[in-house]
Amino acid sequence: MRLVPDLRWDHNAHYRHLLLRAVPPGAARVLEVGCGAGDLAAELAGRAARVDAVDRSAEMVALARARVPATVRVDRADVLDLALPAGGYDAVVGMSVLHHLPLEEALRALAAALRPGGVLAMVALPRTDLPRELPLELTAAVADRAVGLRRAVRGLAAGAPVPGMPMRDPELTVREVRARARAVLPGVRVRRLLFWRYLLVWQRPA
Repeated sequence: MRLVPDLRWDHNAHYRHLLLRAVPPGAARVLEVGCGAGDLAAELAGRAARVDAVDRSAEMVALARARVPATVRVDRADVLDLALPAGGYDAVVGMSVLHHLPLEEALRALAAALRPGGVLAMVALPRTDLPRELPLELTAAVADRAVGLRRAVRGLAAGAPVPGMPMRDPELTVREVRARARAVLPGVRVRRLLFWRYLLVWQRPA
């Protein structure tokens, strides 16, 4: 029997470094929104003295609590229901969560939780903007297969979703996110990433 290589891989993990890099050096306190199984929170613990991680899923919170160090606090909550400390965080980050939230409301709440000079950084899923993004979509599809094949040849693990992780289709294109985010946070930067994600970064004025 001919075996077909598993070409899946984790696009979120591929872009995790963008969020880690956004955390200011010497950060005292960082908030992760939508922590999932806790992989990013565990890495953030190496960048900040304290990490607060929140997720709405009981299954994800249980997984995260089992794998993060003692400097990470994991709570089950909707971040928009929390009384976040005003100016309490050096960075607020999130991986594939912003498209689950009402954009403008979330941006206002998360921005208010930043100290002066603090950074908001989010990687999220956009709705495909066709036909404008057709060349990018074709490039992404080819590159995705190539990376998946290379990983399979090297014997690296596939990137199957964590069981129980909530999924939601995005409603906004990158253009729509950029326009709406700029209306809330002047100076915000939003750019499309190759593998079906976008990066949003904003720094609160010092």
